[in-house]
Amino acid sequence: MTESNQENIELTSADYERYSPPEQELIRQARAADRLAQKDTSFMGHPRGLLTLFNLELWERFSYLGFQAILALYLSAAVVNGGLGYETTTASSIVAAYGALLYLLSIGGAWIADRIIGTHKAVLWGGIIIAAGHICMGIPGHVGLTWAGLGFIIVGTGLLKPNVSTKVGELYSPTDHRRDAGFSIYYAGINIGAFLGPLVAGWLGQKINWHAGFSAAAIGMIIGVVLYSVQGRYLGGHESATRIRINFRPDKNFWYVVGLAAAVVVLAIIFAATSLVELDGFINAITALTIAVPAIYLVWMYRSPRVTNPERGNLLPYAFLLIALVMYNLTYFQTGNTLNFLALERTNNTLGSFHYPSTWYISLTAIVEIIMGPVLAWVWVKLGKRQPHVAAKVGLGTILGGFAFILIALGGLATPHGHLMSAMWMFGCYVFLGLGDLLVQTSGMSATTKLAPRAFASQTMAVWFAAMAMAQGVQAQIVKFFSYENIVAYFGIQGLVIIAYGLFLVALTPWMRKRMTNVA
Repeated sequence: MTESNQENIELTSADYERYSPPEQELIRQARAADRLAQKDTSFMGHPRGLLTLFNLELWERFSYLGFQAILALYLSAAVVNGGLGYETTTASSIVAAYGALLYLLSIGGAWIADRIIGTHKAVLWGGIIIAAGHICMGIPGHVGLTWAGLGFIIVGTGLLKPNVSTKVGELYSPTDHRRDAGFSIYYAGINIGAFLGPLVAGWLGQKINWHAGFSAAAIGMIIGVVLYSVQGRYLGGHESATRIRINFRPDKNFWYVVGLAAAVVVLAIIFAATSLVELDGFINAITALTIAVPAIYLVWMYRSPRVTNPERGNLLPYAFLLIALVMYNLTYFQTGNTLNFLALERTNNTLGSFHYPSTWYISLTAIVEIIMGPVLAWVWVKLGKRQPHVAAKVGLGTILGGFAFILIALGGLATPHGHLMSAMWMFGCYVFLGLGDLLVQTSGMSATTKLAPRAFASQTMAVWFAAMAMAQGVQAQIVKFFSYENIVAYFGIQGLVIIAYGLFLVALTPWMRKRMTNVA
């Protein structure tokens, strides 16, 4: 080892005091492995580990969105047609509650990775558990497997979702100029998977049977896990994982918490599967929990003595951004339920003589983001300091989400009774959702990383996931009002309310600019 490399992996005086000589050597070896991974340029000038994560996230998104594209349809399909026979409103609420739990458990997944097992094992075991869930869903004939499958997917995604992007960051040093480009390549994998999943699983689910679609999702996730396992040696994060393993000292309180969490998950699944009445109560409880968690997080940060006054001043405008995130996702998350049902039952899904699956509309948002993502990034770079403030960007994205629902309401008005709505209305809706998602997610995520108090920097994503869970939890109640007879009112009222909030946020931009420090 050269002298420069030796210096590069040398430990601090605090490390010498804290760790034993064998532990110090383990940390040195892990740090050397990280440096080796970071210096690699074999994948388009980037570390080879980026290809590993690109493949994993492509297949994870393929399985997740392919599964979600047909989940509500499967839940509501008649038993004789291979479904579970729930009402469309109940099926929609189940899908929303499933999404809410998924985001809530992502908070726990990030904590487990940071404190107990490290990001590598969290992602690996998350992928394995997700694959097990999809396999359960792919086996026909037993409703218990459906609930078990949903439980596995929720837990597995909770472990995997918050930690994959962290793995990307571990491939680069903080000063590596390739870092932003690496994340762009990684997000391209996400969008490719998001595009292909509904196309493949949607076609299999609607043209063959539901379990064929779920099996496609299982195969996709298995491919991702196998590639991740085989190519895991090219990844970074060895030092952080080593330190976590050395520092972790489980006490009896830890095992109490683990046991309680496991009991809650098992009881929740049993409770949800018991009866429709109990299921409705379970969904209501999830909604209440998703509203409480982000509120508690914000109050906790605001009252913390570790938060400075300037940081505390950022929290109120940040709360307005989180509300916008919730408002926008009230539209976006309905692609998996109400919009899906509308596309199936009330939309003309033909192109010439070809009748395509209604789930294919879901792939449109990925196409929009693949095409417009680089364009939008170029526009922001070109504008430089003249680009809109983050509040204006998020407000505009929220307005676009509202317009997506207004288009559906207008389509309902323009369609004569007894006729199918033109596919162009659905097409326009998904284009607006894709554009809105680009603005809200990228700008909102960037603002989150800048506005989080320094003392809570490691929990930044927890607040973000809590807001996403809240959107799903609130949506679980709203979808109960959906019916094919009130399409105009259902989508129109939501669209107008969401547009109004977006306009309010844009109008609030001058005030937000003054209150928010370190954010452009």
